Amino acid sequence: MDSVALNLHSFYTALERVFELIATTIDQEKPQGENWHQELLRQMAVEIEFVRPVVISKDTRNSLDEYRGFRHIVRNVYSFNLSAVRIEPLVKKLPNLFNNIKNELEDFLNFLEMQGKDIR
Repeated sequence: MDSVALNLHSFYTALERVFELIATTIDQEKPQGENWHQELLRQMAVEIEFVRPVVISKDTRNSLDEYRGFRHIVRNVYSFNLSAVRIEPLVKKLPNLFNNIKNELEDFLNFLEMQGKDIR
């Protein structure tokens, strides 16, 4: 169960790094403060007029917020306190969520290419 929890943790952490890159490079503003992780997700789900379209849908944002919260648990709770009941739904949702995110990020990359922007 520990390895599954760490993989879920890594999945969200990798996405958050992508979102941070978009926030700092494209939006020119990364959220600050105590709730910056939640605010970053919110920022990715809203269009910034004259700058960029949404990066992820609100449904994807809501789903990712569950993984963000779980990542917090993994970072702050001993592994013997992790619950299979809490992990199982996240594992089951992951393939569909991953496909949605992949499609949404590809759409966003297409937007950047049309604008002649490169964030790599």
